[in-house]
Amino acid sequence: MGLFVFLPLVLPLTAWPVARLAEQRLHPRTATRLLTGVAAVMAVCSTVCLGLLMVVGTAQLPGNPLPDAWSDPEVRAAVPHDEIAGRAAVPTLCVVALVCARTLWRHHRVRRRAHRALAGLPTTQVAVLPDATAAYAYALPGGRYGLDGQRGPGGRYGSDGQLSSGGQRDPGGRRGPGRAYGRIVVTSALLDCLEPAERRALFAHERAHLAARHHRHLLAVRLAAQANPFLRPLRTAVAYTAERWADEEAARAVGSRRTVARAIGKAALVSHGAAPPPGLAALVPPGAAPPPGAAPPPGLAALAGLPAFAAPAPGPVPRRVTALLAPAPTPRHWASVFTTVGLAVWCAAAGTAVSAMSSANAAVTMLFILHAATPL
Repeated sequence: MGLFVFLPLVLPLTAWPVARLAEQRLHPRTATRLLTGVAAVMAVCSTVCLGLLMVVGTAQLPGNPLPDAWSDPEVRAAVPHDEIAGRAAVPTLCVVALVCARTLWRHHRVRRRAHRALAGLPTTQVAVLPDATAAYAYALPGGRYGLDGQRGPGGRYGSDGQLSSGGQRDPGGRRGPGRAYGRIVVTSALLDCLEPAERRALFAHERAHLAARHHRHLLAVRLAAQANPFLRPLRTAVAYTAERWADEEAARAVGSRRTVARAIGKAALVSHGAAPPPGLAALVPPGAAPPPGAAPPPGLAALAGLPAFAAPAPGPVPRRVTALLAPAPTPRHWASVFTTVGLAVWCAAAGTAVSAMSSANAAVTMLFILHAATPL
């Protein structure tokens, strides 16, 4: 096994160049999927190697429940500097597990409370909150939570925006951006500052988030960054490329890139400096019924990994507007190796492959060592 067990912990560094270049040189859809896949694979590989190191470290602790043979010198010799690495892996993996579990719990709690808070509004895909002070909009996925915030089959919105029975496909058996699970939450303050064409761009943007399940990409890279801090640049890059993906889909839907750019610019201007609405805990206190129209503010939407449309928090809005004022990007499935972004993509792909092979090699080697050391 040797040093191969440590490689997946540092190989995410090979993805840093593509995390930066993919934002500018690749199509947003390709960049989002590529970076999410790389981050997920590398996070799993590094977690597996931490688990292998934790086995060696736990076996050295007095009173551990593992077989005594797992602390033999033959087992410890498989890991370089086993006394330091093995014992350090125990608290590290525990912290990773706790942080990821906390993120998942908060993600599902925010989504459940948001659906429960919207239960008093009409069952349309667009939920308009009568708030004249805060201007924001975000896509709220439906998933397994119904309009009452409880687990259930959910529902599907047809082309007319009305909620249909859960699990039923629309005539034709296809799902489009307007038929995806979830709702679009927008305040009246944001709608009042947009022209009709810009409102259509806003709704098309959020429908693209729901149709492409961007919340899953955001959650995946967030968990990956918590499993390995070297993957944080990929989390930032995916947050941007997911918004750009939705921008391009909105521009294609409304037929005008400038209209989408104006909508984003106006939303950013009216959102900046606006007083944030009260937190979700204040809207839905424990044991109390939520007031009609209450929904999580953009800060909590970001906490749950929900895509927001030009949220008040500072972000790369100028870059999104500049990209929309430029010609539409050409979709390419794979970049040429003779370009800068192509070299970065191949470097990340090689790092991902080496990380997967190293973790698999370490896992198989440790399995054989432990099997040989365990008495029959």
